[in-house]
Amino acid sequence: MSEQERDLTPLAPLGLGRRRAGPVRASRPVYVDLLPPCNAGCPAGENIQAWLALVRDGEPERAWRELTVDNPLPAVHGRVCYHPCESACNRLELDAAVSIHGVERYLGDLAIERGWQFERSAPPSGRRVLVVGSGPSGLSAAYHLSRLGHDVVVRDNAPEPGGMMRYGIPAYRLPRDVLDAEVGRLRALGVRFEQGHRVTDLEAERHEGGFDAVFVAVGAHLSKRVEIPNMDARRVLDAVTFLRAVESGEQEPLHGTVAVYGGGNTAMDAARVAKRVGATDSVIVYRRSRAQMPAHEEEAVDAEEEGIRINWLRTIAGMGEGDLTVEVQELDEHGRPHGTGRFETLAADTVILALGQESDTGFLHGVPGVEFDDDVVRVSPATLMTGAAGVFAGGDAVPSQRTVTVAVGHGKRAARSIDAYLRQTAPSQAPKHPLASFERLNLWYFGDHDRREQPELDPATRTTGFDEVVAGLTPQEAAFEAGRCLSCGNCFECDGCLGSCPEDAVIKLGKGQRYRFDYTACTGCGSCYRQCPVHAIEMVPEDAGATPAQALTRTGQGG
Repeated sequence: MSEQERDLTPLAPLGLGRRRAGPVRASRPVYVDLLPPCNAGCPAGENIQAWLALVRDGEPERAWRELTVDNPLPAVHGRVCYHPCESACNRLELDAAVSIHGVERYLGDLAIERGWQFERSAPPSGRRVLVVGSGPSGLSAAYHLSRLGHDVVVRDNAPEPGGMMRYGIPAYRLPRDVLDAEVGRLRALGVRFEQGHRVTDLEAERHEGGFDAVFVAVGAHLSKRVEIPNMDARRVLDAVTFLRAVESGEQEPLHGTVAVYGGGNTAMDAARVAKRVGATDSVIVYRRSRAQMPAHEEEAVDAEEEGIRINWLRTIAGMGEGDLTVEVQELDEHGRPHGTGRFETLAADTVILALGQESDTGFLHGVPGVEFDDDVVRVSPATLMTGAAGVFAGGDAVPSQRTVTVAVGHGKRAARSIDAYLRQTAPSQAPKHPLASFERLNLWYFGDHDRREQPELDPATRTTGFDEVVAGLTPQEAAFEAGRCLSCGNCFECDGCLGSCPEDAVIKLGKGQRYRFDYTACTGCGSCYRQCPVHAIEMVPEDAGATPAQALTRTGQGG
């Protein structure tokens, strides 16, 4: 080959190989759906982001129906849930979490006002299920089972359904007309309630009633007791019995100073209720520090706003005629309290014990195969079935956090397991998407928007009655709060990818249909990925066989 020939650049192989000019694409964009942290943090398993988007778009009924796919009690939850979804909200890193519970309450109240009703999602199955307990877990299971086509009977020994929502949570937090309305919607769906019916022989009831499966959802209604030296039983009440008596109208007015012994949410409620039924002063005695109390911080704050004094690091050492002797405690290096030998005297005409509750599961001890850990029942973590075939349990009856939202989540999970058991199929469990963490978001798109807080009654007037303390959001405020949602990990059609693509490789498919990529035009430049505010686009290796989820895992992006 001559010197001249070596200097010539070879001709391009026209018509062969790549058909376009430009760089060789090493990766391609794909649309992904990640798991929003609010959804991941919800014990009831709500698709929070989806119903917030519908509220934002002015479709409240669709939003309510999306919400109630998972939870039949939105008006209740919007009032009593401690909203762990908001603790997980990525918006906390910007200004303040979205008021998810406020929007949920708005939807629940609007549904009651407009009379929206549930619909069955399956034809009648011909199968019968007994639910024991009409608290949040029992109501949730009854709802989901009924929608799945099963005939559901709920039996409970209380006069009215609701469990601890009615007989433990005071009316100033959960008005009874709200609870009645949401229970009434379940009745309209076909759930039958047999109140005043104590189940003592489960096997006999199951056989005589022709029930194909049972869900045990009894609450923790049995108060734990403690012996106090020189205790005068006439002046001592337990918190659960006290709150139930107030609800039923059987509680006589209290007088003087009431001391509540305990540091949980029930203790806070008992102290606040005591002032509403006549106590001139109400104090709380708790053996640990504020940081260690089982009560939620907002409960303690509300109590203090109403003039209730909390005596931290104190235990009751004895009772006098109209007072208590308390011993001052100190924490050791492991955070455990121990006595100091220093004592104080507190006025106390009545003492209310709020030291925790136990579940009334004694009637299950005769059921073959059912095993216990103290007062709670052992169940399969996957299905919530006990050691007895066809007998499931949830809520306060099993080892778990004792909250309304956890109980409702158990009811939904148990209903799906019961449905699979009755139909002799395997329970379906869709894999979860990777988490849309804060670091994945591109926050340039979002500005600062102050949270809309719900107004509250003045603390000075709260204790004069049982009027609801916290008000709801207006429609405008609810829409504003829903609009603050960052839509973490899921496309909300902002058109950013469409506008940023230099090759016009992003195709808009119409409202609600999102977009698709034209890979014949895409060069893999990544401009769409870099600008997406919610990380709904991921760059994956140039491998046509990779699914978005596989690509996320392989590139180290999976959560």
